[in-house]
Amino acid sequence: MASHTIQSEAETADIARAFACTLKKGDVVAFYGALGAGKTTFIRGVIQSLTTPDADVPSPTFTLLQTYDTPRFPIHHFDMYRLKNQAEAYELGIEDAFADGVSLIEWPERVASLLPRPHMRIDIEIKGSKRHIHIREVQ
Repeated sequence: MASHTIQSEAETADIARAFACTLKKGDVVAFYGALGAGKTTFIRGVIQSLTTPDADVPSPTFTLLQTYDTPRFPIHHFDMYRLKNQAEAYELGIEDAFADGVSLIEWPERVASLLPRPHMRIDIEIKGSKRHIHIREVQ
């Protein structure tokens, strides 16, 4: 498990870039944290690290899924916040995404029973002006 205490978006991006280097095809990463905690900021850092530094990485809050091509694997960025039920995750192609690339999932609580074992879990907590990022593998 790795833990980081940060005070800026730039520090979040630095941790995200280092984390991105560890990813491989088939990895699933579940992001937990309150609204505004920095989940999308972290994911943006991962995606920009693996694509281009100026890649447009919007939150898929309304589309539920954004996919990005990288030289190593596709990245599937899911936002499950607006999901009505788990069947919608299947309609989005979540099983194929797990198999063919890297899946980064915001609000994974909504699809908890679909998450493969093992997967990575990233918790982002807001404490005053700081954020605490905890990264661990779930077996």
